[in-house]
Amino acid sequence: MASKVVLSVTPLIEQKAKEIGVEVVEIEYAKKQNGYNLTVFIDKEGGVDIDTCEKLHNAIDAPLDELDPTEGVAYTLNVSSCGLDRPLKNKKDFLRKKGTNVEVKFYSPYKGKKVHIGKIVDSTDDVLTIDENGENVDLEIDKIAVCVPVLEF
Repeated sequence: MASKVVLSVTPLIEQKAKEIGVEVVEIEYAKKQNGYNLTVFIDKEGGVDIDTCEKLHNAIDAPLDELDPTEGVAYTLNVSSCGLDRPLKNKKDFLRKKGTNVEVKFYSPYKGKKVHIGKIVDSTDDVLTIDENGENVDLEIDKIAVCVPVLEF
């Protein structure tokens, strides 16, 4: 049911997000401790603040009630920033963070190491290219265990 809910709400949420100038990164529908939650993760150039989250929440709340994607099952609507340390999972994530330093971990050694650290240069559907110590390294996306931004303060 979760994927059915996400599929049914995605066009509406993406349209409203576009109208207010934010990008929908992920929509999640899952049962949590407090019941079902529909969570919309958003991002925009310069980051997301609480006012932006509230603006999108207000824009989608009533239309989602009309759509009734859960067929009467109660849920909590959450709109959230992706967070600084959200794992990058696909080409879209990688390209959005192009130029960012990332730590890429593998389940087993890949090109001689389990961890590669470098700046994102480019991405295709299958390959993430990073600049690791001045050398471009192509990493197969389907072999990546986790890829996270390196937080620098």
